[in-house]
Amino acid sequence: MTVTRRCLCCVKYLMFIFNLIFWLGGCGLFGVGVWLSFKQSEISALPLSFPSLSAANLLLVAGGITMVTGFLGCLGALKEQRCLLMTFFVILLILVLTEVTLAVTVHFKEEELNEKAQADLLKGMENYKNDERLKLSWDTVQKMFKCCGVTKEEDWHKVMGEPVLPDSCCQSGDRCDADNDYRWKEPCYKKARDWLIENITSVLVFGICIVIVQLLALVFSMMMYCQIRRAEKYLD
Repeated sequence: MTVTRRCLCCVKYLMFIFNLIFWLGGCGLFGVGVWLSFKQSEISALPLSFPSLSAANLLLVAGGITMVTGFLGCLGALKEQRCLLMTFFVILLILVLTEVTLAVTVHFKEEELNEKAQADLLKGMENYKNDERLKLSWDTVQKMFKCCGVTKEEDWHKVMGEPVLPDSCCQSGDRCDADNDYRWKEPCYKKARDWLIENITSVLVFGICIVIVQLLALVFSMMMYCQIRRAEKYLD
């Protein structure tokens, strides 16, 4: 019994430590999501398929779920309740499988997802003249990233009704069109995506570390579940 109890205590504290790290990681992801959302509040009228807005929402959801799951794991470890441990194990397993599925889907369907996102943004541009919030969002994006249009500057011609561009497409000049030498020539979707990839690398590394902690938490939760069951059988 002494050996069983010692093993249980060892697994208990190991699981608590890993789940504490897991919970802190969730807080970090959620915090980055909140920061990104506030930083981009002026472009919130754009469709959620805009790269950086998508990342902000994804981090908020992932961070929130991670925090709740980590808290549940810490509670299960401290209380030594099989029901809580099994609930934690099932939720965490579903979370890990969802993350793997999402990563594989993004990897193999990246081109298709990019095309859909660009189509959503092009459709959203149609209300540029009538929606002040949307107009402010597009003007902010084009000034921020020094870009014009979704995939090319000609995207604006249909929206504006003539071969002219919004003033935010040009650095200066009286008329913003193809003859203006101070216009931004790079597409916004590509610039925003490149900016996101450049700035989110550290977050992705952090995310991979969280996945490793998740796998270890799965192992320790099942080990603890088995240890508690063994101890209960001994007492019976």
